[in-house]
Amino acid sequence: MISRLATLFAHRLSPERAHHLAVWAMSHGLVPAFGQEQDFPRLKQNCLGLNFTNPIGLAAGFDKNAAAMSGAFRLGFGFVEVGTITPKPQAGNAKPRVFRLPQDQAVINRYGFNNDGAEQAKTRLAAWRQTVSGQFGQQAVLGINIGANKDSPDRIADYAATSAILSPYADYITVNVSSPNTPGLRDMQTPEILADIMTAVKTGCARPEIPVLIKLSPDMNEADFLAVLERLPDMGAAGVILTNTTISRPDSLRSSHKTETGGLSGAPLLVSSTEWLALARSRLPKDIPIIGVGGVDNAAAAYAKILAGAHLVQLYTALALNGPHIVAKMIHDLDALLARDGFAHITDAIGQVSNAAEALRISGRIKPV
Repeated sequence: MISRLATLFAHRLSPERAHHLAVWAMSHGLVPAFGQEQDFPRLKQNCLGLNFTNPIGLAAGFDKNAAAMSGAFRLGFGFVEVGTITPKPQAGNAKPRVFRLPQDQAVINRYGFNNDGAEQAKTRLAAWRQTVSGQFGQQAVLGINIGANKDSPDRIADYAATSAILSPYADYITVNVSSPNTPGLRDMQTPEILADIMTAVKTGCARPEIPVLIKLSPDMNEADFLAVLERLPDMGAAGVILTNTTISRPDSLRSSHKTETGGLSGAPLLVSSTEWLALARSRLPKDIPIIGVGGVDNAAAAYAKILAGAHLVQLYTALALNGPHIVAKMIHDLDALLARDGFAHITDAIGQVSNAAEALRISGRIKPV
């Protein structure tokens, strides 16, 4: 009830003010420990060389400045990804730059990597690692999502610099080359440029064993997407995150803000992002994990992505639209879905269905016509 009332109040504010309020509340411990005491052995797994208590993670974009990790873990997330963080502070794009599409259970944002910069994030991360992360034990799997400054003369150098500054505090690093809100960034989604970025990031890493993942766009053409997948093992990528937001606008959108520019996230992205995920799973070696993101708004959506080949899943838009209580519920319900279908452990379900539509049908997220 507290969560639902807080969400109703937040929706009376502008989306960006509500976002700032949520981050502030979580950074000051003003959220109930909805899921901290949950223990579901069926959902625990070792992935990327890390131990996850459950596969539900907070996607990058919510905690841009590494300020609210403890609050996020209190909600029950099995892992948290902060960022996107750039070497230098950056104001981002002009306001307004985020829009709710309530009829579509979606959001459009064009934030543009607004963040305080790597040095400020380093200060917060160092303090958190020293004093707070121990409260959560193995739950505190932390990813750091890094990007390039909009006006940088050398974006590859930006990735190297941010990696060098922040990698001492990361359990894994995500290379973000897929945001639609930094001009030219998506042009870096080629095998050749990504290989150079991966070399730069790994060179800058404080520890060679830190997993480095790449987050890709759902707006790539299939040939380019497959070309990147083919080269991922050679690049040394530990995994891939599928997918970022989309600049496409499905005809089904009804909300008045549907024509705003920026990246669309939420329910309308579920099918396409799961299709990319299933395609990637069919082409990638089994030892390269996929983190599925896009339209994860309940346990059935998370389960569909796992069936289609995801080891882990992430959400952000559903948290903003539905409230913090959904995380603990999603974890509980996902365990029940796995039990319903006879899976003794989550790893038994990963990639069991090669077709995205079938995965969504089996999970119950999309009912057959």
